[in-house]
Amino acid sequence: MMLQHPLNMDGRPRGIRDIDGAARQGPLAPYKVLEIGSTIAGPFCGRLFADFGAEVVKVEALEGDPVRAMGSHEQDVSLYAASILRNKANAAIDLRTEAGREVVRALAARCDVMIENFRPGTLEKWGLGWERLREANPGLVLVRISGYGQTGPYSGRPGYGVISEAISGLRGVTGEPDRPPARLNTSLTDYLTGLYAAFGAMMALDHRHRTGEGQVVDAALYESGFSFMEPHVPAYAHRGVVAQRTGSALPGSVPNNLYQTCDGQSIHIAAMADAVFRRLCAAMGQPELASDSRYARAEARNRHARQIDAQVAAWVAGLSLDQAEAELRRAEVPAARIYSVADAFADPHYRARGMLVRAPSSALPGGVAMAGVVPRLTATPGEVRHAGRRLGEDTHEVLVRWLGLGEDEIAALAAAGAVRVPS
Repeated sequence: MMLQHPLNMDGRPRGIRDIDGAARQGPLAPYKVLEIGSTIAGPFCGRLFADFGAEVVKVEALEGDPVRAMGSHEQDVSLYAASILRNKANAAIDLRTEAGREVVRALAARCDVMIENFRPGTLEKWGLGWERLREANPGLVLVRISGYGQTGPYSGRPGYGVISEAISGLRGVTGEPDRPPARLNTSLTDYLTGLYAAFGAMMALDHRHRTGEGQVVDAALYESGFSFMEPHVPAYAHRGVVAQRTGSALPGSVPNNLYQTCDGQSIHIAAMADAVFRRLCAAMGQPELASDSRYARAEARNRHARQIDAQVAAWVAGLSLDQAEAELRRAEVPAARIYSVADAFADPHYRARGMLVRAPSSALPGGVAMAGVVPRLTATPGEVRHAGRRLGEDTHEVLVRWLGLGEDEIAALAAAGAVRVPS
């Protein structure tokens, strides 16, 4: 069986209207995606599909996804949730009830991709395991996100982004060498895994187009983090080198560091390529450094990193941040101050590229500001259609449109506590 396009039950191509009737476009518009995960990795994976037009239904517990308690709030609305749940329909379904699980089984039978990020074994306990789901939907792509993967001795452990970051080795190489490992102020491994999971799902969909067969995408948080340890893996295997924290410097790439200006600000300069280093030396008024045998070639500079950093630091220390940026820009040396989110909002390039958008919101009349869609496609770009919906806002419409349930059936499910339908 060759599946060229996902179809509705009546054989027509899907994906013309959103659950609220708004036009839905994009390269993934033909696809239906069911997201039953929570917090970050699963919802981010689903958000990527939604940004590029897929009809994504977020199934949320009746008490709400924990992400609704995270981040800053406006009028009791989580701004984080409003962003990561954007472009999705929201159905409140209680998976702890058999009736709720039966609804999800029925939804899974009608979708192309199902995304979950529960602890391995949870779906099986609920009667939603792969073997059962594919009986009803052989072409289903089941995306399974977990801390340690679906197999292996750690698979049953509870997974959490920052814990997986520690296990992956990323945490160990982040921060200053004389201090404990630092963490990024964002859910790094959750986002990495969401990206890998979405990429895996697209490859699985491509396979389905050619064979008609669905499959499982097994994405582990620790493995996604470990894949970013790429330069350090062969270095240890072949040379016994254990990567350490190096602060703002990058070993083997000189100069590539953070330098302090005379007005107490910081600028990062990356001039590791020989041609760029020559331009930096000219900008510093020391072109002779580029012909010095200790510094002329990248390999030599790596052996004399401290001396080079001292030369660059002394030059930067005599300039203000604005002066340093201007000099380096004039010399075409890659460099930048360390932006805050406030700097991003003030930056004309961010505005010109549309990286800051305001999404309409059913919960906040003024809409919600959030980051734009990445990456950019020239022919079939993604878009932000609306912010995350209120809990259960679309339960009724999902049950009608996806399952064809009648009013009495929906009322019975609500009365049994299996679903929440806002009044």
